Amino acid sequence: MIIIYHQNNRITKVISSTNETISVKVKTSIADVMMALANQFPNAKIIWCNQLLENSLNLNEIKTLFHHNKLMLSYGTTKTSFLGDKIGFVEESPFIKINKNCTYPTWLMSSEVGVIHASVLNLMGAKIKADSNFDYFLNSVAKVGMILGLLCYSEPKLLSNNSPANKDHKANLYVLFRFVKQHYKMRWIVLLFFNLFIFEKQLPIFPFVYSLFFKNRKKTGINLDSIPVKSGLAVVDKKSIDVIIPTIGRKKYLYAVLQDLAQQTHLPINVIIVEQNPQPDSVSDLDFLRNHIWPFNIKHTFTHQSGACNARNLALSQVESEWVFLADDDIVFKSNFFEDSFLSIIKYGVSAVSVDCLVENEKSSFHTVVQWLSFGSGCSIVATIELNKCRFSMGYEFGYGEDNDFGMQLRNRGTDILYLPTPSILHLKAPIGGFRTKPILAWENDEIQPKPSPTVMLFQINHKTKQQILGYKTTLFFKYYKYQSIKNPFTYFINFKKQWKSSLHWAYKLKSTE
Repeated sequence: MIIIYHQNNRITKVISSTNETISVKVKTSIADVMMALANQFPNAKIIWCNQLLENSLNLNEIKTLFHHNKLMLSYGTTKTSFLGDKIGFVEESPFIKINKNCTYPTWLMSSEVGVIHASVLNLMGAKIKADSNFDYFLNSVAKVGMILGLLCYSEPKLLSNNSPANKDHKANLYVLFRFVKQHYKMRWIVLLFFNLFIFEKQLPIFPFVYSLFFKNRKKTGINLDSIPVKSGLAVVDKKSIDVIIPTIGRKKYLYAVLQDLAQQTHLPINVIIVEQNPQPDSVSDLDFLRNHIWPFNIKHTFTHQSGACNARNLALSQVESEWVFLADDDIVFKSNFFEDSFLSIIKYGVSAVSVDCLVENEKSSFHTVVQWLSFGSGCSIVATIELNKCRFSMGYEFGYGEDNDFGMQLRNRGTDILYLPTPSILHLKAPIGGFRTKPILAWENDEIQPKPSPTVMLFQINHKTKQQILGYKTTLFFKYYKYQSIKNPFTYFINFKKQWKSSLHWAYKLKSTE
């Protein structure tokens, strides 16, 4: 390990983990020194630390935390990140509202303390300029690297508990607009300008024009696949796994899923099926659960209460194995599905993955393992220990967002969710069961229909920053215009405000039921 100590944007000293001083010839910027050291020591972990935090740096903990080379860890003691809250106007992901109390996935890096492997810097250095602003450089590396498979986290364990707070400089509007121009599509600097004008009464004409002189870094041609990944964490012990499947009116599709499970080279222990039928006098339709011999134990629950959230919670309460596969009742997967999934889980040392799950002829957007924006409630494998106190919120029942909310519960416990491009699942999107009854939503007969859906709004108010919610409001306003009947823009604006208010009203009512 090599440690770079700095203060006031200048290097104070560079030492090895054995406290030996390392001389560096490059003096232009901290980022330049970091790149020079990466080139000089290509197999080293490069650590940066503000001089004020030297006594709080947890060097012994880093050996455990940095468990493979495709990681970038950082921690800022201040509440607000370098780019500030305004980045929420353009960033819709769950990576902005950071839980400082646990390991949390984010590309928002801090110059206070952090660690990255030299091999990552050497691959990215040719494409990303070693900026004189160290915070800008770190955030740029993480933002570009994250979509290429670099796993980036806010990690409080980098510092001891008694670490002092450090006041760092924050990005001004010129820096913010430049960052958005270099890391997002062109339309986002326009939306940032618009949002700042509408919601913060600012007119940042000069920062907007300034940003136009910078080149976008999204298509850099960087490939991080050559960096080997072999986690030092032991996340799998028994490798036992249960499967939970909520089902309603899809008898033949469920049978096919069970057949796929029976063919697995690594068999599940329990398959937990929650069958729903809202008809009062109905009984189970799944005779093959009793008439067929299966190579695993089947736990079957029949309920007249319909709803995927309730069904999945009933199933989760019956899990016994070390791992659980949350499945849908209309999916297709190969016989090596569990075997290959565990290989990736062990390789990356993670406790939750969502596998590639597409409908027929749909093409995947990602071809490498990345930190996932959402969570697949029908295509995910999670360590059972991480599910403690995690349940599908009933506030989302019969709506949208329960899977994303579940993913956020995991993240706020310190459990990241990785996307696996392989193995993959084919989602058949089977027709709904014939005995399903359409639920009557509380707002269904309101004169002003809520927009967005109250369950979508519930997710926003639960898990997004104020700026993210306002940014979402702006994009929804423009996207929704072409799909609704009111074409007068002024009338549409007035009506949209009423719909948004209605959505907030019902979202808070749903929140009270969680």
